[in-house]
Amino acid sequence: MRDSLQRFVFERTAVRGLLVHLDATWRAVLERHDYPAPLRQLLGELMSAGALLSATLKFDGSLILQMQGDGPVKLVVVEVTSEGTLRATASWDGDLPQSPLRALLGHGRFAITIVPKDGTQSYQGIVALEADSVAQALEAYMAASEQIETRIQLACDDGQSAGMLLQRLPAAEDEDPDTWNRITHLGATLRRAELLGLPAQTVIRRLFHEEDVRVFEPTTLSFRCSCSHQRVVGMLRMLGRDEVRSIVAERGSVEVTCEFCRKRYNLDAVDAEQVFAQEVQSFGSATRH
Repeated sequence: MRDSLQRFVFERTAVRGLLVHLDATWRAVLERHDYPAPLRQLLGELMSAGALLSATLKFDGSLILQMQGDGPVKLVVVEVTSEGTLRATASWDGDLPQSPLRALLGHGRFAITIVPKDGTQSYQGIVALEADSVAQALEAYMAASEQIETRIQLACDDGQSAGMLLQRLPAAEDEDPDTWNRITHLGATLRRAELLGLPAQTVIRRLFHEEDVRVFEPTTLSFRCSCSHQRVVGMLRMLGRDEVRSIVAERGSVEVTCEFCRKRYNLDAVDAEQVFAQEVQSFGSATRH
């Protein structure tokens, strides 16, 4: 039941739905970071929002949701892969009040990026952050960037995160024009406790028992970080030999901590020099005739 995504559609309509529950996946993020309560709420809701959005798209790679602003919360990032894994991180300054989204982030932007696994061109959409909640921000993004009517409900506590999405696709000519209003009205009656505490199929049955609903097999979700020694090496190469040498001279080694999973990578002077020796060797191999 937990850590899963449930798809469902309303037969003979252009309306589809999604329900997500994150349990161990959400706690895996909290175990690695000591976030203040307002930021936990924001990040947990954005994780469920990312899982919901990823299920509406066809992609092979990563979907990255990023909120960035000049308020006390500087950055919030959620990454969802096409394989059903998630990771998240955030940064902030000082004490955080219980405030609406736009007060926490200030003037900022909401960016959604699709990064294909095969290394081809990424796609990014950006809208201004003018909403009071994560749900409102994503609804505004879908309306502005995709021209798709979407309704989202999100909930989060220290043990779990959950969300429901209802979406209206291009309708058939003979569809009842009241269908979307009726379904969204029923969806709006969902209470926070029900969203967090009930299995997806129970929620669907309670809300839409008078509708003709087809429910699909759920998809499993999990926490996984994509950091690796190879990615750290690539980052150090971008930083440059002189900068890396100065860090080693000052500290005796280079330590890199993944912002998502908090795993530490430590390279001593020999390891650091090997990073650039490998770079020269690779370049020579690539240009040899």
